[in-house]
Amino acid sequence: MLNYAETYSNELLETLVQGALTSPFITNNVRWLDAKTFHFTQMSVTGFKNHKRNGGWNQGEFNQTDVPFTVTHDRDVEFLVDKADVDETNQTASIQNISNTFEQTQVTPETDALFFSKVAAAAKKENGYHSETAAADWTVENTFSKLKKILAAGKLRRYRSNGSLIVYVTSEIMDNLEQSTSFTRKIEQTQIAEGGLGIETRITEVDGVPLMEVIDDERFYDAFDFSDEANDGEGGFEPATGAHKINVLVACLQTCKTVPKIASIYFFAPGAHTKGDGYLYQNRQLSDTFVFPNGKDGKVDSVYVDTDTVAVA
Repeated sequence: MLNYAETYSNELLETLVQGALTSPFITNNVRWLDAKTFHFTQMSVTGFKNHKRNGGWNQGEFNQTDVPFTVTHDRDVEFLVDKADVDETNQTASIQNISNTFEQTQVTPETDALFFSKVAAAAKKENGYHSETAAADWTVENTFSKLKKILAAGKLRRYRSNGSLIVYVTSEIMDNLEQSTSFTRKIEQTQIAEGGLGIETRITEVDGVPLMEVIDDERFYDAFDFSDEANDGEGGFEPATGAHKINVLVACLQTCKTVPKIASIYFFAPGAHTKGDGYLYQNRQLSDTFVFPNGKDGKVDSVYVDTDTVAVA
């Protein structure tokens, strides 16, 4: 048995990072408590009080809480490739080709879909951090001003000032910006680097905040169905009934994290398993996306979502 994930870890990571729009938010820097749970330490402190010159100090208070977070998005699949299929396709049905195709067409889009839906759900729980706008109401004339208004919502200015926000938008909104006369712009095919690799898409900036175009809008909804029945039983994911397409999603690099726990990819050669005369490929991914509260008052104030008004039937 060969652990394909370990043998080809660099190749698999590069495939994920270059394809996933949300790869800057992927982290392994967590302290695990058990197989599925890690700690997030949340601290708050009281502020200054007026000094009294007759002696004494004002007593402050601090509160530190270790909040457990549990990873629940547990997925797997296996493929059996008959020896004859490998020979007759001139090796194109090899395990490596299947693995690369699976990473590009299934793992990468699902990583983004999970991130977008989890961040959108967190934003919708907070007053002042979500809105609904019909897609047709985003026009060339008003797109820039609408984005400026979103970036000024709540406490987002705090995160905007330290350069930790990334905004995801639909292709239609990016097209509007290209045609807008409201600002001097440079919209181009460029990269956001992460670990020496980069995400290639159409990117611009508003007030120093990167705006990234989500071309594959099938992964840009506020809720998804990840059940075995999705896509007529083919698995994967699809927009959930009642979900809304996202117009704009604001996420913060400091507080939004995709946390992978297990990435197991196994390869069994013919004769090393009992499922048939061929090569067996197995892939399991245990991960999840979390939006953490701020370190001042324990509130979520670093995300925003604007969704379309039309729900998926």
